[in-house]
Amino acid sequence: MSNGEDQPAVIIEKDRRAEVGAFLLGALVGAGLALLFAPGSGEETQERLRTQARRLKALTEDRVRGLREDLGARVESARDVLGQGRQLAAEARQELEDKLARSKAAYHAGLEAEAEADAGEETT
Repeated sequence: MSNGEDQPAVIIEKDRRAEVGAFLLGALVGAGLALLFAPGSGEETQERLRTQARRLKALTEDRVRGLREDLGARVESARDVLGQGRQLAAEARQELEDKLARSKAAYHAGLEAEAEADAGEETT
């Protein structure tokens, strides 16, 4: 039986592009409906549309800026994890090389001891 530590981890990430696309589509539909049902004159409607377009532009720029910052943070986090992984791999490699060198030294020492023992038996 396994304990809770052996359970696989599940990570769910949301695709922000779909949110931005839905937002922009909703804004365009809203602007079109506003044109159809506008109670004011043509000039008033145009001014309202310009104002709404500026608001939409500012809101979209804020969202894009937020997404860029989020992406930048994720990239930086990934770089940190990659650096840590490289460091751990280098340490593990060094440890294996050290163990291999000790094993080779012990093997050679055993061969020398065996050769000395054989030489001692031949002289007696």
